[in-house]
Amino acid sequence: MNRSLEGPGDTPLVERKFFTFAEPPNGMLLDCGNRLGPITLAYETLGELDAERGNAILILHAFSGDSHVAGRFHESDQRAGWWDNMVGPGKPIDTNRYFVICSNILGSCCGSTGPSSINPQTGQPYGLGFPMVTIRDMVQAQKHLIDHLGIKQLLSLVGGSVGGMQVLRWCADYPEMTRSAIPMATTTRHSAQAIAFNEVARQAIMADPAWNNGDYYDGPGPTHGLAVARMIGHVTYLSDDAMREKFGRRLHRDALSFNFGGDFQVESYLHHQGKKFVDRFDANSLLYITKAADYFDLERGGHNLLVNEALADVAFLVISFSSDWLYPTYQSRDIVSALKKNGSDVSFCEIEAQWGHDAFLLPNTRLDGLVSGFLDRIDHERRL
Repeated sequence: MNRSLEGPGDTPLVERKFFTFAEPPNGMLLDCGNRLGPITLAYETLGELDAERGNAILILHAFSGDSHVAGRFHESDQRAGWWDNMVGPGKPIDTNRYFVICSNILGSCCGSTGPSSINPQTGQPYGLGFPMVTIRDMVQAQKHLIDHLGIKQLLSLVGGSVGGMQVLRWCADYPEMTRSAIPMATTTRHSAQAIAFNEVARQAIMADPAWNNGDYYDGPGPTHGLAVARMIGHVTYLSDDAMREKFGRRLHRDALSFNFGGDFQVESYLHHQGKKFVDRFDANSLLYITKAADYFDLERGGHNLLVNEALADVAFLVISFSSDWLYPTYQSRDIVSALKKNGSDVSFCEIEAQWGHDAFLLPNTRLDGLVSGFLDRIDHERRL
């Protein structure tokens, strides 16, 4: 089922697929109280579902990611998936053993329904007419996909950052469908600092005159504001050590220019990251997804939703990174503390890594060993 092909050097060739559901009048009820439909999710799969349908792993991407987690679309494709170092034949998440699913989140602009999608009622892009969505809404949509694939229980849920939030929301809402989970570089709720950075990024977009209150799809759109928003976000993904080693105070040119053109290599790097982002992402999607991350709160009302007897049978591997100042290690320890109250099987590791929040995306032999070893144990226990 949905078997991936093999490309050169055993690099999987993958195909982007689409699943549409919630056709009106049966739209999906959202946290905001609105119904949305139809909803399309873009998704990709690697590996093969076994006879028991018990080897499925759902990977949840970070806020600006997409369904293209690993492999290539065609043999000459120069761009592999965003986690190709982790997912594939013989890799830590081994597609020779596991059936891997990754879907683009609701509200995004990479194939799934979001503010840039056409509103069937108007024939025009939704823009700000798109309803506000939450992490819970994203997970609810993913459950529809998993049900469509005929999977009753996932071997594991794996994700970092906003993907880690989705992992935790899956565990809170559908513990019976979850055998194990690997949340990494994530949190149960945004700190005031994280909300502040997101708000500055949103304001950068909304201050761009070309944003036009979200109705910009017949023109270039708020390219400057979106680039600045990405620059702001990118700073939070790195660490002081990473930026010092990568850039220091090295100049972009031979001498100071004595103008505002950008003298330092770090400035040039951020401008480059901003321009690349404009070429692939929708400004309104950034507004919606960052707001969903800010709304995410598993501890609202003084009750942590991870303290749940139903999670006692779920095994967890919680991973943080020493230089991650966006979601510091103390937030992962809070996750561990809540889960231990259930008597859950919880393993925790803080990985020494200098690259900041983005460390979970980069090759790391320690991370590889932890993930592959944990999944091997869970798969072995499943077969007993």
